[in-house]
Amino acid sequence: MKRSFSKSGFSVFGVVAAVLALAVLVGLAAWSLMDKKANEVNYSNYDFNNIIYGNEDNGGIGDHVKGDKNAPVVIVEYADFQCPGCASVNPRVNKLVEEYKGKLAVVYRNYLLSYHQNGTAAASAAEAAGLQGYWKEYTDMLFANQSNWEDIEADEREMTFSSLFEGVSDGQGDVDKFKADMKSKEVSKKISFDMGIGKKVDLPGTPAFYLDGEYIDLSSGKTEEDFYNTMRKKIDAKLKAQK
Repeated sequence: MKRSFSKSGFSVFGVVAAVLALAVLVGLAAWSLMDKKANEVNYSNYDFNNIIYGNEDNGGIGDHVKGDKNAPVVIVEYADFQCPGCASVNPRVNKLVEEYKGKLAVVYRNYLLSYHQNGTAAASAAEAAGLQGYWKEYTDMLFANQSNWEDIEADEREMTFSSLFEGVSDGQGDVDKFKADMKSKEVSKKISFDMGIGKKVDLPGTPAFYLDGEYIDLSSGKTEEDFYNTMRKKIDAKLKAQK
């Protein structure tokens, strides 16, 4: 059987491989740039275990928080929108926040994995949506639809993420602003800032959860109920200690 070649003499498979390789290189370049920006920040000025508000280092974009910002228990989550494990625990986190209403705040910070070709773009989209007040709705939508965007090419990303934004904002959001914010220096600084904290904390992977600087080990849990039991034990102990 004859192999199929393009007019230029390259195989179709070769072209596909080249495109994929380029996508990975572009992603690594963006990741490297964020890493460089993170190295310019003096992280000794920050308490990683509590909410960090907008400032010059994070582009004026503070931590995103699920639950009550004044809650007695603050758990910090580090995650990547293209991480399958992060997508699976997202509804569980939402359930815990509702269960401990007024008592639990979950801080979300971006920690991008370099081999996820669309992780950076997804984080940028979430931050852009947040600038118009739709961060939680948008992140829930990103995680729920992860399989629909994780492998798309760069030319499809803006259209896909913009469509998701129109959906969560019920057509009330400013799509042009959303697109511009995705590429803004403020959003880039926010993601770089989060990444820098993740490196200082020395994360074992994603998703990773911390309470008072202590890593919450969920590796032994095999079921959804194991996740809830471990987290409830930590939260209840913290609440009891404050009485």
